[in-house]
Amino acid sequence: MSRSILYNSCSRGKGRFLCQYHILESATAQGAVCLDGSPPAYHLDRGHGTGLHNWIINLDGGGWCSSIPDCLDRSTYFLGGSDHMGQQGLFDGILHNTSIKNPEFNNWNRVRVKYCDGSSFTGDVEQVDRENKLYFRGARIFKAIMEDLWSKGMKNAENAILSGTSAGGLATILNCDKFKCLFTKDARVKCVADAGFFINGKTIYGTSYIQEMFRKIVNLHGSTKNLPSPCTSVMKPSLCFFPQNVIPYIQTPLFIINSIYDYWQINNTLVPVHLDPQHAWKDCTEQINNCTFSQRIVIQAFGMEFLKTFEKLPPSFTRGYYLTSCFSHGDLYKSAYWFSASSPRLLNKTIAEAVADWYFERERFQFIDPYPCAKDCKLSKGS
Repeated sequence: MSRSILYNSCSRGKGRFLCQYHILESATAQGAVCLDGSPPAYHLDRGHGTGLHNWIINLDGGGWCSSIPDCLDRSTYFLGGSDHMGQQGLFDGILHNTSIKNPEFNNWNRVRVKYCDGSSFTGDVEQVDRENKLYFRGARIFKAIMEDLWSKGMKNAENAILSGTSAGGLATILNCDKFKCLFTKDARVKCVADAGFFINGKTIYGTSYIQEMFRKIVNLHGSTKNLPSPCTSVMKPSLCFFPQNVIPYIQTPLFIINSIYDYWQINNTLVPVHLDPQHAWKDCTEQINNCTFSQRIVIQAFGMEFLKTFEKLPPSFTRGYYLTSCFSHGDLYKSAYWFSASSPRLLNKTIAEAVADWYFERERFQFIDPYPCAKDCKLSKGS
């Protein structure tokens, strides 16, 4: 059973749609706990009408922790434990309950899974770090929440989507086939990964910072056994944390939303803070319009590397993609990104329209923004 605060209650607040959350206390019996040992949590708004048997499960993002000190710090706030989470979650964008802001999915059962493990829901270490009281159990959290939702009606789903942004987008990719296995063969099940296509790129000095960080995450959290085995059987497990290596093995239909000039990747893969002690890149990485000519050239080269990496994926008729040139890091929870007058548009379609056409198989959508360099779109930079 789950203990719920104002069970299934949603309300309006400052023009936003908010839902209360469920604390899944029963998960602790399975060892499915956050970094600090507290039970996992999620927000739910029930579907109705034609959406009664349809489900969207959205996985929160929020980066990762790759060391004991990093995870210990993370365990003291909302990304490390349910005790630190706010009781209300924003249900906007892909989770909104009106056709004006969410035309196709507004009356589905909509779930926002809180992120508190620091491993994109892949970790599973039996031994507890007793000295620091840290638990690495992200994969158990994913399993426990899916089982709880299954018992709440998801087992009868006719349509289902697993989605997420950033670390949640990566979690969507890594758990996509596991999600598909929860449903009957007659259910239409697909995955939508937003801002989760992290490439194995180099820094401005040619070093592999992101690769080393992912190696530390996989080792610390014991993620190997929860990464797709067809990938880990042919390369180092930490390399299977990169979508470019694992997507070729995914069988479930997948839609990829990403910026070629992803804000997070520019700030972390290309120019990590520790490599810019004089803050020469600070203004540039905050806003593209502030970049010098030479900095623009470097960023444009990163975009070309991103495209080259993406285009090496084997072709797939079931895969969709929507790649923009916005200097941003997507956010499916925001109408300005998902579906509004200011949303990005490719082929004159918003992300919401493109995803819906692909999901319902009205039209394939595989399009890359032809704009050759980064541009400041009217979007949030982070998520």
